[in-house]
Amino acid sequence: MTLAELAGYDGRDGRPAYIAVNGTIYDVTTSARWEKGFHPPDHQAGKDLTEELSKAPHVRAVVERFPVVGTLEEEASSARAGGGGKLIVAAIIAAVALGIVFFLAL
Repeated sequence: MTLAELAGYDGRDGRPAYIAVNGTIYDVTTSARWEKGFHPPDHQAGKDLTEELSKAPHVRAVVERFPVVGTLEEEASSARAGGGGKLIVAAIIAAVALGIVFFLAL
C-alpha cells in the first residue's frame, strides 16, 4: 500500500483506521485509543507515523499487538522515477534519427 492509499484509511466517517510504522501497516480500528482515527495528543490514522512515534518508548510493543494489514510501498511515481533515463535515451535516439532524415533530405 502506498502513502496515498494509506491516507484513505483515516478512521473518519466509518472508514477503517490504519497506521504505518517502520514499513508495516497496522489496523487500529478497534482500539478505543484510536477513536475515529485519532490518538491523543496529535496522531492521525492514515499516515506513516514512524517518525512521530520514534520517541515513544513503548511503540513497538504496543503497535505490534494490532493486526498487520500490509506493508508500506513507494509511491508509483517515485518508483517510476528511476526509469526516466530510458525515456531520455529514447528521446535522444529519436532526435538523432530525425536529424539524419532531415540531413538526407537536403
